[in-house]
Amino acid sequence: MSPAEVVRRLVPADLATLSALELAASSAPWSRDQLQAALDDSDTRVFGIEREACLIGHAMVVRLPFDAELQAILVAREARGQGAAGRLLAAVIEQAQGWRSERLLLEVRAGNAAALALYRGAGFGEDGRRRGYYPAGAAGQREDALLMSLPLA
Repeated sequence: MSPAEVVRRLVPADLATLSALELAASSAPWSRDQLQAALDDSDTRVFGIEREACLIGHAMVVRLPFDAELQAILVAREARGQGAAGRLLAAVIEQAQGWRSERLLLEVRAGNAAALALYRGAGFGEDGRRRGYYPAGAAGQREDALLMSLPLA
């Protein structure tokens, strides 16, 4: 991580910046109300990565009774491929371990090669598949969701 790059927990005061990043970088952005609810929820942590005081990515993890679930990870298009997602994932894993979660769960599009490489590289294994889970994209076919987990206990 460069000296000008910081990973930190986002707080309600970061809502406007977080919402702007979602709108600019996501094909299906979380609404401002959804982001506000996540920032306010005591069982949810939203981590941001800033480069030179500019938010370039975020990750959201929620505490479940025995596990934790990565609900979102997003990096701005111009910052992709530079390790930001890996640093955000490391913060999420550390948080899940701090909660003493048994596993960290996630769901990812089967065709998202970059995300799959990140998750597999971090030790996640595939637990299952939801066939045709995501709506049809440009190719006109629905896409499967892969269910993955990382044992923590």
